[in-house]
Amino acid sequence: MTPSPSTHDRSARPLAGVLPIVHVPFDEADRIDEADLRREIDWIFSVGADGLGTGMVSEVTRLSSDERTRLAAQLVEFTAGRGSVFMSVGAESGSVARAHAVAAEKAGCDAVMAVPPMTVRLSPAAVVDYFRGIAESVSVPLIIQDASGYVGQPIPHPACVELLDRYGPEKILFKPEAAPLGPNLSQLRDATGGRATIFEGSGGILLVDAYRRGIAGTMPGVDLLDGVVAVWTALEADDDEAAYPIALPLSAIVALQMQAGLDGFLAIEKYLLVKRGLFKSDRRREPVGWSLDDETAREVDRLFDRLAAAVGSHPARSTAAACGT
Repeated sequence: MTPSPSTHDRSARPLAGVLPIVHVPFDEADRIDEADLRREIDWIFSVGADGLGTGMVSEVTRLSSDERTRLAAQLVEFTAGRGSVFMSVGAESGSVARAHAVAAEKAGCDAVMAVPPMTVRLSPAAVVDYFRGIAESVSVPLIIQDASGYVGQPIPHPACVELLDRYGPEKILFKPEAAPLGPNLSQLRDATGGRATIFEGSGGILLVDAYRRGIAGTMPGVDLLDGVVAVWTALEADDDEAAYPIALPLSAIVALQMQAGLDGFLAIEKYLLVKRGLFKSDRRREPVGWSLDDETAREVDRLFDRLAAAVGSHPARSTAAACGT
């Protein structure tokens, strides 16, 4: 299989740092709300993110193929060169995943990310074949996502090593989210001899621990992004006194999200995006298994106020704040 030609220079948009997973807003007719999406992306860069992409909390598995293709183009257009863009392309069949990957590259994405199929348990050899098909269908990097902490199956580390050995660290990157996250992240790092580029996706609750294990970046949701950027900035400066006062209320909010799995993340994240004035509605694509109750919402509000106060007192915030929201 011959990779399609690259349409852009990846070196100008490196995959590193804070790369939030975009939430997809829906209007009253259940269509993607373009105005809210544009507002969300502008805010993402105003608070200091290095790029953006899609993932499980983008509800990509609930979008049609046409919507996914259109969304990839919108992300590139609305980002307007301010950072890197990657698109989640995983699917229940290799052929569909490859088609999504090709469409994402044609739209101008700097990378693609994929989970294994979620409705079948594949052998290690079949996992490798699935990812090989995606990697060879495009010329951009492939981020291999193990989202088994909340959906899908774990990806064996030997499969990751085989893919890294075959295609190299510029082509194959990793987002391991299997529990326990920290030890699994270290095991993948060590199994690849430190060659692997690894991102964490805990929403911020395990960011400090993951950072100390050598990650290249973090992929949180957008709802707490200003907090994640502030924590990342403090960690990069080796400033624990600045990192922990923000990381603690941030982690407490994520703990509330985690109790209901993917539905919990989506319900609370979209609630906070409305609270921030970025989305007009917290609508999710049906069916959903859990919705935010009043008592949880009140606790989220209390913690969010504490987080906002901690972020507001962080010295690195002055530059981002000057960019506007």
